[in-house]
Amino acid sequence: MNGTLRPLNLGEILDRTAQLYRRNFWLFAGLVALTMGLIVVIFGAAGALVGVISVAGAVGGTPPQAKFVALLVLIVVVGIPLGVVAGVFMQGGLTQAAMRVHHGEKPTIREALKSVRPRFWRYVWLLILQGVFVALIPGVIVGIVVGPLIYLATRGGMSVAATAATGVIVFLAVVAYIGIVIWRGLGYSFAMAVCMAEDKPAWQSLQRTWKLSKGTRGRIFVMFLLVYALAAAATMICYIPIFIAIAIIAAMGNGTQYAAITLIVSQILNVLMNFAMQVVVTPVSVIALVLFYYDQRVRSEGYDIEWMMQQAGLAQPPPTAPPAGGTAAFGPVTPPDNAPPDTVNE
Repeated sequence: MNGTLRPLNLGEILDRTAQLYRRNFWLFAGLVALTMGLIVVIFGAAGALVGVISVAGAVGGTPPQAKFVALLVLIVVVGIPLGVVAGVFMQGGLTQAAMRVHHGEKPTIREALKSVRPRFWRYVWLLILQGVFVALIPGVIVGIVVGPLIYLATRGGMSVAATAATGVIVFLAVVAYIGIVIWRGLGYSFAMAVCMAEDKPAWQSLQRTWKLSKGTRGRIFVMFLLVYALAAAATMICYIPIFIAIAIIAAMGNGTQYAAITLIVSQILNVLMNFAMQVVVTPVSVIALVLFYYDQRVRSEGYDIEWMMQQAGLAQPPPTAPPAGGTAAFGPVTPPDNAPPDTVNE
């Protein structure tokens, strides 16, 4: 890590991300596979039940509405909470693993996931607040602005010019909403890293992230664009086998039986390809965000000097609660902005 304890440009951060990912591929891929696999199993089972209910209703002539309602309730009560749990463990486990490998450690999948459990509800609350401030609040504001206009337009009685003006306003509001969501999402992008590294509550982590991310949001945006471009290119390559398989099955016959087989095979391959893409691509942005977090601390707080003093035994980090399993804490807790100078190292 000592070679990276200096301000890095975007290219160096991406290079460091690739190095960490390549050296610890099975760690990161395993974390995503275990957690994302649970989500795929849950919703795959739900989809299979929908198919079974539909076929049973078509054969028996019984309306499947009641069964669909029961399945929907089951998904809401059981499936969604389990999906949320899996998502939190995936995000937290990847962030924890990225921080530890950046510090030269060799964590296991079990250690990374186990470290999430003691503060699970804090991370859940962090992600909820992040979603509220990034998307929900701007969405409510936009809805309040354009909702009455859409209502008046659908009621009729407006002139052509007024209807056209309403459409333009709605379009501009949607574009503004997307821009605001992207901007705020970048500002809160490494909140999980702050929450874990500095052991801060959810609300304080968001405040800290918003201030710390100033000056680097453009670089983070470029990083996400590159990751999405990589994912799109990989997706196009991975879908080639799907198209070949569908073409072979379709060439075998034109009957209803072959059409059904083609549909089933294409759906199975689609799920498998999407799962593989998530396993491969998801860790990249998480690792990069952890590196952006440490880079901002180096730039604005002299974290590189602080870390080297700690490694040399010249300074003691403030006591922080270690993650489960007895692993070391990742960097000192940063005092509040208004803390007096003489209390920083107490």
